[in-house]
Amino acid sequence: MADWDIRKLQILRTLRERGTVTATAEALHMTPSAVSQQLTNLSRQLGVELLQAHGRRVRLTDAARLVLGHAEAVFEQLERADADLAAHVRGEAGEVRVGAFSTAVPALVVPAVTALRATRPGIAVRVREAEAQEAYELLAAGEVDLALSLAAQAPSAVDPRFTRVPLLADPLDVALPGDHPLARAERLRLADLAAEPWIFGGS
Repeated sequence: MADWDIRKLQILRTLRERGTVTATAEALHMTPSAVSQQLTNLSRQLGVELLQAHGRRVRLTDAARLVLGHAEAVFEQLERADADLAAHVRGEAGEVRVGAFSTAVPALVVPAVTALRATRPGIAVRVREAEAQEAYELLAAGEVDLALSLAAQAPSAVDPRFTRVPLLADPLDVALPGDHPLARAERLRLADLAAEPWIFGGS
């Protein structure tokens, strides 16, 4: 297979656009002799004549035009790759994988993804429904990038594998008999209920 050198192909493309070796050298901040040498090397690498002398100018051969026709597709792909990479570096493209428990998906994940798409349309979000234990196993295995769970089900705050970030406080309701001394309180702390008998957790 021929040795396709991107830099030399760019020189050939510039020569097609500028018309002379001197103008090509000026555009690429090279010397005319360096341009000629690079094009001679490219011709040798591809095994075809690329240029024909025409007075003080040079013309591209049919082989050169054929080479550039295919090279343009390569240039376009590289330009797209550059743009995609730049967007990735700026945080404007990529993929985020989320593990979340079932009720968190509609309540938290969907609104967050909707807001994200408005500002970062190039970022894809993949959501995997998983309860706490599975979600953290996926996170530890590198299969998701973040996991949502209730604080009570989260790993220890000192677990070096994870960083915990509180998202919100979810208020809890307590059902009390109407004549209970605390029934009319607007807010209660767990400490206020520490001595009370509880019914919870399916008991």
